[in-house]
Amino acid sequence: MARIYANNMWDDFFDDFFHEPAHHEEPPRGKEAMMRTDVKETEDVYELTMDLPGVKKEDVKAELKEGYLTIQATSNLANGKYIRRERFTGTCSRTFYVGKGLKQEDIRARFENGTLILTVPKNVKRPEAEEKKYITIE
Repeated sequence: MARIYANNMWDDFFDDFFHEPAHHEEPPRGKEAMMRTDVKETEDVYELTMDLPGVKKEDVKAELKEGYLTIQATSNLANGKYIRRERFTGTCSRTFYVGKGLKQEDIRARFENGTLILTVPKNVKRPEAEEKKYITIE
């Protein structure tokens, strides 16, 4: 917050820039900052938009198993001597229940500018396998 009686305009800039926020103000770091997800519902689909900052497309995996969609992302930042490190390095994942009626090919995914966008259909109609019916012979 700007002070009314600051010595000069740079006091507020540097105080805010180097300020360590109070616990309740602290932005998410590490795993908490990764994989933030918005879920948007339309008439036919759910659209999941997931932030994956610093992650490459080839380091993202999506798996559908028993009705659960699991997204795994790996972030590999360069090693070295850091004075302060706030970005996450490692692997993290999120899981969403999408229903047992879905198959892997029903879900569409694209990766753009560090954002994964998944389109999950709401109601998938599968043709029912025709049941063999025999004619009773008298």
